Amino acid sequence: MKYLGNISSLKFYPEKCLNCLVCIDVCPHGVFLVKNKKVGLKDRDLCMECGACALNCKYGAIAVNSGVGCASAIINAIKTGGAPSCDCSGSSSAECC
Repeated sequence: MKYLGNISSLKFYPEKCLNCLVCIDVCPHGVFLVKNKKVGLKDRDLCMECGACALNCKYGAIAVNSGVGCASAIINAIKTGGAPSCDCSGSSSAECC
């Protein structure tokens, strides 16, 4: 599932990556790939900003502002019983995903 283009906070630093493949194992949306034995980004716009890749990268090669975006919206919807929304229009900043 793709989200809005070019808004993900995901950052990948290939110079720090040691190609351990953990990011590939933990990413639920297949954002990363291996090409020529090196990890790279397959499609940054697939990122739901859950933070699993950054939390599991021992080398600091990945940064993401988790707790924002669609992953947060889905979790908040489950908690409140409402419909998931990444749209903050009409919401106070405290309620915004």
